[in-house]
Amino acid sequence: MDSPQNIKKRLKSVKNIKQITKAMELVSAVKMRKSQQIALDSRPYAFLALDLLATVSSLNQSSRWQFPELFKIRKINKVLFVLVSSDKGLAGAFNSSVFKKFEQHMQRDKEKYQSEEKFFVAVGEKSASYLSKKAVNIVKKFVQSGDHTTPTQVEPLADFIVEGYLEKKWDRVVIFSTHFRSALKQEPHVRRILPIDFNHIKETVQEIIPERGKFADLIKEHDISFVPKNSQAARKEYLIEPSPEKVLLKLAKHLFFMQIYHLILEANASEHSARRLAMKTASDNASDLASALNLQYNKSRQSAITKEIIEIIAGAEALS
Repeated sequence: MDSPQNIKKRLKSVKNIKQITKAMELVSAVKMRKSQQIALDSRPYAFLALDLLATVSSLNQSSRWQFPELFKIRKINKVLFVLVSSDKGLAGAFNSSVFKKFEQHMQRDKEKYQSEEKFFVAVGEKSASYLSKKAVNIVKKFVQSGDHTTPTQVEPLADFIVEGYLEKKWDRVVIFSTHFRSALKQEPHVRRILPIDFNHIKETVQEIIPERGKFADLIKEHDISFVPKNSQAARKEYLIEPSPEKVLLKLAKHLFFMQIYHLILEANASEHSARRLAMKTASDNASDLASALNLQYNKSRQSAITKEIIEIIAGAEALS
């Protein structure tokens, strides 16, 4: 058994760690509530924006309008992969779950990607570090965005992806990010965001629509179906000025930006939720360890006292 002095030093260290993790838990809880509120408040607009994007993309095949390049499906020779992670660590399995999802996806579609040139964009310091270790072609890094991402911070990322697609630097864009389900549950998702087509938008929306709660009711209230209407009478008609081509290009870029922004907000909420849970677990573990060390210290101290008493009694008996 360790000496009482060594146990006391360990106990002091554990208590100091507990103070740090508890403080980080409280800070993460505040950031989590704010980021969750921002992400949840953005969902109504994101759902309506995606509904409009789905409606417009469903008309792509039958419309006489000249649709923007973002809607056009072309031969896939180059693929851009975007990994969304955090800048900081101590977030539990938040980053590792995204990387695991990425590896599973690449392994599953390994044969398909063999003939395609691959490019990578890192969003967050952790994904930049992860991709650097993989020795892949990182074309851009977006880091140090802060605890709560703003639209201004997301614009460079969205513009970079769109411009590269329009310049045919890549023919498909796949993003790996984390979707916020609840404070205790965050899910890594894989989404193909370019080219824009109805089926992928529908899949994306079905993934992010909650099964219950006020946002599930929101879909019913606004009659958001994400399903193209079969009859001509049921379809939404649009009068577009000054010209459909110019408006659709601006509209496509804006709606694409909203999709990216919403994904980043969901990732932010997931990150702070995961970090709060990790710090709470660390604090609980520190409390359990402190209790065990305190008990061990008391036993060690009691043993030392008992030993001293026995030695005193033995010495007294020897002198008598």
